[in-house]
Amino acid sequence: MMFSYSFIPVLEGLYSMEEGYGFAASAGVSMNEDLRDSWPGDYFTPPVPTLLMDVPNGNYRVTLQIGAPDRPAVTAVREGVGRIRLGELETEAGQIVTRSFAVHVDNGQLKLAFGGSAPGVQHVKAERETRIPTLFLAGDSTVTDQSSAKYPYTGWGQVIGLYFNANIAIANHACSGRSAKTFIQESRLLRIAKKLRKDDYLLIQFAHNDEKEKGEGEGPFTTYQHYLQQFIDLARQAEAHPVLISPMHRRFFESDGSISNTHGDYIEAMRQLAAREAVPFVDLAALSKRYFEELGEERTKQIFLWAEPGQYANFPEGVQDNTHFSEAGAIEMARLVAGGILQAGVEGLEQHVIGYAGEVLIINADS
Repeated sequence: MMFSYSFIPVLEGLYSMEEGYGFAASAGVSMNEDLRDSWPGDYFTPPVPTLLMDVPNGNYRVTLQIGAPDRPAVTAVREGVGRIRLGELETEAGQIVTRSFAVHVDNGQLKLAFGGSAPGVQHVKAERETRIPTLFLAGDSTVTDQSSAKYPYTGWGQVIGLYFNANIAIANHACSGRSAKTFIQESRLLRIAKKLRKDDYLLIQFAHNDEKEKGEGEGPFTTYQHYLQQFIDLARQAEAHPVLISPMHRRFFESDGSISNTHGDYIEAMRQLAAREAVPFVDLAALSKRYFEELGEERTKQIFLWAEPGQYANFPEGVQDNTHFSEAGAIEMARLVAGGILQAGVEGLEQHVIGYAGEVLIINADS
């Protein structure tokens, strides 16, 4: 089934239920991450209208013709819950370029938004693709699609699409505050199970909240491994591919400039489980440790969400967070995950990784 629309991307209020597509401005930012009701247009400053397309649930390949016939254009693209699919792309007057990416739709509506200093989009095509696999994400607040009211807080799952081609779609089920245990208890893993198909992938990152569970018998080599095992078993029962990802480190430095391990034995517990079960293991803990130490204590503030009062409308009093990421920081975490997938040799998935730069990138190094 194919859906193809032409439009003028500066008009508002064009969405029609009868037509099943058109632009609309959202009623306001969303505070509820779990509802997944944030619109991509609200992640731009200032907000822009969102293109709504009523489609059946499933995976789609979206193809855009970007540029303007009579002027230079600078265009950025987001989809779904504020997920970045294209950074600012510059085109000359009369230059039209084509860009494609895959989108997973699970609420009957494909949502796109176009920002940038001078956006230009001439044509949109959304074609249903039942054959492409889905990359499911299970994790916590460092992975989740953060709601628009929390912007610029960003989870790496919200931007990982920047590092994958148009032949795989991403379904981010991560949720703030969840451990491997509570993720299962709240039927979030069951929700994935109902959608997981043969040759899909399940990326699993927990520990930040598991560490807080102090009941009798709970710990890294007991309950933590027990619940992670359930993720692995579920994926294998569906003939999908599980991938374990150790948690990235928090921004806590020792006096000698090294990163402090606030995760205790949880990293090692996941490593041992991955080895025992022959599951690909992305050591994001080690990758982030090296990256943060190369940046140093001061410059890592640009990776985590540190902001002065008045810098962001959603945080008028400022914020100093050593666990969660700014948008730029989430992009760097996603880059490390993509590199870790290549290093781990995740069969089938590595062929979809694009745009990975192996060297450490320093965000705003001169600022």
